[in-house]
Amino acid sequence: MYPVSIFRKKNSQNQDNDSSQDAKVSELRAAVGPLSGRGLQYCTDACLRRYLEARNWNVAKSTKMLEETLQWRSTYKPEEIRWHEVAHIGENGLISKADFHDRSGRTVLIMRPGMQKTTAGEGNIRHLVYLVENAILNLPVDQEQMTWLIDFTGWSLNTNVPIKVAREIIYVLQNHYPERLALVALYNPPRIFEAFFKVVKYFVDVKTFQKIKFLYPKRKESEEIMKSFFDAENLPVEFGGKTSLKYDHEEFSRLMAQDDVKTAKFWGFDCKPSDDSNGYIPEPVSLAPSAS
Repeated sequence: MYPVSIFRKKNSQNQDNDSSQDAKVSELRAAVGPLSGRGLQYCTDACLRRYLEARNWNVAKSTKMLEETLQWRSTYKPEEIRWHEVAHIGENGLISKADFHDRSGRTVLIMRPGMQKTTAGEGNIRHLVYLVENAILNLPVDQEQMTWLIDFTGWSLNTNVPIKVAREIIYVLQNHYPERLALVALYNPPRIFEAFFKVVKYFVDVKTFQKIKFLYPKRKESEEIMKSFFDAENLPVEFGGKTSLKYDHEEFSRLMAQDDVKTAKFWGFDCKPSDDSNGYIPEPVSLAPSAS
């Protein structure tokens, strides 16, 4: 038996730590300054904590990072991207949201780089940003991170995105979506990809790099990682699971059109029917100028 005083001391330390973190959140909010519109909606306390966590609770560095994200969101407007604008990039199932969650209930994105049709950088980035925003929208209330499963079936240098595009994708993800990844599972990549990754990894920060795992079939360590994150009954056979995986673009488009309505409501858009998709497409309304 441990003395009661030890538990009281640990509880006191946890409370002190929480108070310190709350103070940092308040300090970051003050440093960013007054916000309105989407900027205010974006900068929840949980959001500010993610930026602080990404910069080791350094308020000055977190402020710079968050301000850059707010500027990026004000010009790129990721919440306004519609499925019908990017659907053609992934019509073969390049990236899709899985119909299952990991063991912690997190949204799962499945990526198949072997299905890459074009090296058009901007289209690839918008398509990925759309699906990341969608994955975040569909996270359970008690989760802030998602998991990625990457299937290398059919991958070759001919289907690979250029280094420049890969670098920009990495920059957007780790600088504008901090602490959103729980795991990036690179499943059974060919040796030639490992050579490609040796170049790309120099653009990846330490925290993100630690979440990227090279996993292989019939290797105990890989199987243990997959088992800790996923139930084999839900996991596709491509990742060592027991279920079949078949991408249906028409069905996925229908689901994304429905989620576009959810996105519109979350960000305060109007929705109206569109002939460009099988569902409703959000139409932005005029909002007051904001820092987001």
